[in-house]
Amino acid sequence: MHVELGNCCSYQHTKYHKQTKNQWARDDPAFVVICSFLLAVATLAYCAAYGHSAAHAVYVTFSVLFFHFLLAAILLATICWFLTNSYLREEAPSSYAVEQRVEWQVLYAFDVHCNSFFPVFVLLYVIHYFVSPLLIAHGFIPVLLSNLFFMVAASYYHYLNFLGYDVLPFLERTTFFLYPIGIVIVLSPILILSGFNPSRYFMNVYFSHHL
Repeated sequence: MHVELGNCCSYQHTKYHKQTKNQWARDDPAFVVICSFLLAVATLAYCAAYGHSAAHAVYVTFSVLFFHFLLAAILLATICWFLTNSYLREEAPSSYAVEQRVEWQVLYAFDVHCNSFFPVFVLLYVIHYFVSPLLIAHGFIPVLLSNLFFMVAASYYHYLNFLGYDVLPFLERTTFFLYPIGIVIVLSPILILSGFNPSRYFMNVYFSHHL
């Protein structure tokens, strides 16, 4: 609840950014730096528990920061930026109105992703770490709990992503960003019944020698 309220307040502040600096995005990179630092610390904690060497820890930390955070952020932000500007913008009321666009060059789309990613970090990197011995075990209960973790994290990400674009007054049909939640809810029971354990899968990607 506190995370959601914090993100809602953050998105309300975008209106003040537009009024005072003529841009929707905040120009302070501190949040991205903090996210990167926290992600690195959490990854090192996983390496301490499941890794086997310092070199392996460096590799895993770099992979998580580059692929899970930065590359994924750039890709997802670019997709959302393209969709909003191409299909979700309202038509200008007159030819004299100033055209409004979702900013990518000043990182609004990237900013939205980072805000939406933070609850995912808390669920899948922090809380998941403490219950990982249970989640990577064999059996139906670990499969069920692991899928619930990932379902909640993915759903929360897309909900906050929706809030980030819904606050922009020149966008319409922003409920489009809620549609992936329905896909996640439909896929989760299928994955559970098939016995797929996402925790074991992702842990095996980096720590296969120990699981």
